[in-house]
Amino acid sequence: MSISMHSLSHAHSLHHNHNRHHLVSPPKPFPVPRFSIRPRRECSPSSLRMQSFPVCSHNSVTKPEPINPTTHLAPSHHLKIAVIGFGNYGQFLAKTLVSQGHTVLAHSRSDHSHAAQKLGVSFFADPHDLCEEHPDVILLCTSVISTEQVLRSFPLQRLKRNTLFVDVFSVKEFAKNLLLEVLPNDFDILCTHPMFGPQSGRQGWAGMYCMFEKVRVGNEESRISRCDKYLDIFAREGCRMVEMSCSEHDSYAAGSQFVTHTVGRVLQMLELESTPINTKGYESLLNLVENTAGDSFDLYYGLFMYNKSALEMLERLDLAFEALRTQLFGSLHEVVRKQLFENGKARRRQRSLRETNGNGSAAGQTSMIHMRSKDVLQPHEYIPQASGSVDASSKLKIAIVGFGNFGQFLAKTIVRQGHTVLAYSRTDYSDVARKMGVSYFSNADDLCEEHPEVVLLCTSILSTEKVLNSLPFQRLKRSTLFVDVLSVKEFPRKLFFQHLPPDFDILCTHPMFGPESGKNGWSGLTFVFDRVRVGYNEARRSRCNRFLDIFAREGCQMVEMSCAEHDWHAAGSQFITHTIGRILEKFGLESTPINTKGYETLLKLVENTAGDSFDLYYGLFMYNANAMEQLERLDFAFESLKKQLIGRLHGVLRKQLFDHEQKLPELPLWKENPVAAKLSQNGAQNGAAHASSSELLKIQN
Repeated sequence: MSISMHSLSHAHSLHHNHNRHHLVSPPKPFPVPRFSIRPRRECSPSSLRMQSFPVCSHNSVTKPEPINPTTHLAPSHHLKIAVIGFGNYGQFLAKTLVSQGHTVLAHSRSDHSHAAQKLGVSFFADPHDLCEEHPDVILLCTSVISTEQVLRSFPLQRLKRNTLFVDVFSVKEFAKNLLLEVLPNDFDILCTHPMFGPQSGRQGWAGMYCMFEKVRVGNEESRISRCDKYLDIFAREGCRMVEMSCSEHDSYAAGSQFVTHTVGRVLQMLELESTPINTKGYESLLNLVENTAGDSFDLYYGLFMYNKSALEMLERLDLAFEALRTQLFGSLHEVVRKQLFENGKARRRQRSLRETNGNGSAAGQTSMIHMRSKDVLQPHEYIPQASGSVDASSKLKIAIVGFGNFGQFLAKTIVRQGHTVLAYSRTDYSDVARKMGVSYFSNADDLCEEHPEVVLLCTSILSTEKVLNSLPFQRLKRSTLFVDVLSVKEFPRKLFFQHLPPDFDILCTHPMFGPESGKNGWSGLTFVFDRVRVGYNEARRSRCNRFLDIFAREGCQMVEMSCAEHDWHAAGSQFITHTIGRILEKFGLESTPINTKGYETLLKLVENTAGDSFDLYYGLFMYNANAMEQLERLDFAFESLKKQLIGRLHGVLRKQLFDHEQKLPELPLWKENPVAAKLSQNGAQNGAAHASSSELLKIQN
């Protein structure tokens, strides 16, 4: 990556150090972290209090029982709640608050009076008027960035003493320290984070996480009860209530929420679009982009800026991406080296063969091979067979070459439909084949002499050419149908044209699923095919259709497209999906006590892609001409997002430097960073135009 992560780290650290003088209980200075790709354990789940509720029936929906279960919400449980910041999220929460019978007031800088009226909410343009209504709870739904300004301008003196303040920010230590500093000591503080929003919570909140910490709640029964009644709002909706400290939350959230939003924004920059051949994994990425695209950049920047662990997550993602690229290019380098040396050996063998031919022995051997081929390749007449129900006339004899996981996965369905299945593989799978009702052959000649109608190649991409060259084509019937199931299509198409006899039929296919995604059936899953070369004879066309019918019968979505078109779509969907999955696998993505829906999507993606070999992924990269372009676009998108973050951070830092240059003796920042002070003074003398980004970000503590 061209942007120095050290520079970004240092600027991030400077911003945190500068803000320390605003806080009553400041966090420790944020050092430049020592990064590793694997996650660092900083807090133990054993320290968390996960609220476990017995299942009960409530309004015909099974939901967890609330913290303080009540059959109905009696008037004594009603709260008067003032929502400060009545944008999308404030309105989203207000709907549920009102539906539960609470009195809801609202104030916002923008005029949302019409929206409030429709929701049954009393809207106040003047915060003084709102505070004089003496709400029990002040619910802060402002953006993280504007919160300090909102709090410091709020008429706290007009509220009742011991009013409960609640925030719903995505970062918690910042909110906690800010509330402790700004609020009077007799105000109660509850820090919360509903781990959902208008998009993910549109179907209800059941099963969603709601994290909370009772930062400061008075000992009086009324204050304890008020806090519990507020939490009961979320418990009643079926939320999974998790009590943990703000610092623990931020440690987990940096690994889940920030990473989820980062991946979503990178993919958004790629402008991912649905294709005719979407996989389940790609669909999940499209959904992730849809969910994160609705959030403002301010929210994402807040996750980065106000969570001290976020920078480490960004660096680990950077390292994971670099590690994957190194692995890819290392494999590519090894292949090129191997080809260079093998080409040299091949030229030496050819010279040796020419010398041997001069003695006549090799020529005799070659003529024997041609004789055997001529004897075996006799004319064969095919009887046309209609494609209808799977009766005796519709059944095929199919030889699977490469009987590993995917070959066995396909064989189960093919056998169940009544077709005869033969198998051959370098590894001995005879026991597995016998249990499945498949005839196993350890010798390719023996297999081919059974004259299968279809040869189904289920080898890896990397070994396909070698396997194809090793098959005794002369022992097969002429016009045998060859089918591949590789994840790239142009490559096997060219191989077939290069190595198969011209009278063999060719069908290139790609089942867009595997043992994991297809374990519950193939219905609705995409199957791509290209009739590359099928004879005009009715029997040959019928045979091809009968093979395709195997997948159509299982409910597959049959998509006919050219191999070139497939590879263009697959590079933008399948390769990107596998790349993101492998980056996150190297990142060391793990479940947390506060997973969001988006994070669950990424965990599932890692689980699905981790089951595939690196050879498969390398094949997607190596044998799809469009893959390199997609890798470069992904790199550029990640780089652009980092530039966006560092540009915003740079703007904030410049503002702090120049806005406070007259107060330098009073600020702790300049005592700890004399170079920064000097740089600021130089900037004032030379003009802001000469203070470049690199100069500001290379300040050393």
